Amino acid sequence: MSITINIYYKGENGNAKKFAHEMASSGIVDRVREEVGNERYEYFFPMDDKETVLLIDQWIDEEALDIHHKSEMMRQIAELRSKYHLSMKVEKFKSLEEGK
Repeated sequence: MSITINIYYKGENGNAKKFAHEMASSGIVDRVREEVGNERYEYFFPMDDKETVLLIDQWIDEEALDIHHKSEMMRQIAELRSKYHLSMKVEKFKSLEEGK
């Protein structure tokens, strides 16, 4: 059962996009994608909201997500989020078990 998390990062003056670009250029995005249990980690830019970035973050299960949340990368992500003065809105979805 996969877990998908949509995180909407919102800022001002293009800060959400700057955050996403620094996440990629610093190597954090690649390191998250290499973590055991990560299935997807992609940023998207909504056409109708220039100050928001959407992250789609998908994990194989809750245990993999919990391990990620305890990693050093989470501290680095929080520091970047603070640097760019971003707010967050989080949505969490669990896939349905096959055959049920």
